[in-house]
Amino acid sequence: MSVTFSVDGEAYEIADEHATLSLLRVLRDVLQITAAKNACEQGECGSCTVAIDGELACACLVLAGQADGASVETAAGLAGAGSLHPVQEAFVQAGAVQCGFCTPGFVMATRDLLARNADPSDDDIREGLAGNLCRCTGYHKILDAVRAAAVALREDAET
Repeated sequence: MSVTFSVDGEAYEIADEHATLSLLRVLRDVLQITAAKNACEQGECGSCTVAIDGELACACLVLAGQADGASVETAAGLAGAGSLHPVQEAFVQAGAVQCGFCTPGFVMATRDLLARNADPSDDDIREGLAGNLCRCTGYHKILDAVRAAAVALREDAET
């Protein structure tokens, strides 16, 4: 028996023996997909945030077997052929990447927030990113990046 799921559009099959590992451990150690970062392994920091069938989840809290048949999306999967996703571009332009360790989780949370709320207030942004921690910044550049991404996505939607 095996577990199958897709990651960023590519199909994977893992041996049943890996089904009881966290999705994070399988992504990083078995499949060598390192976009989700390993920081706390307790669901507290958001560095391992992925979307599973469109819903955000901390990959460290999900058993790989629970993802059987699912579509998993990481921050690396957001980029198009030769171009960054507007959220990724906004993080780069705002200088919100710092060391980059928390960035994938923030990018996934931002993309999710902006899909639900195209014009979030600062309070909405803080609430939408509440499950993500950064050790490098005072969050100002991250908030700037979310605001810029919101504008870029609204402009893309108008064209």
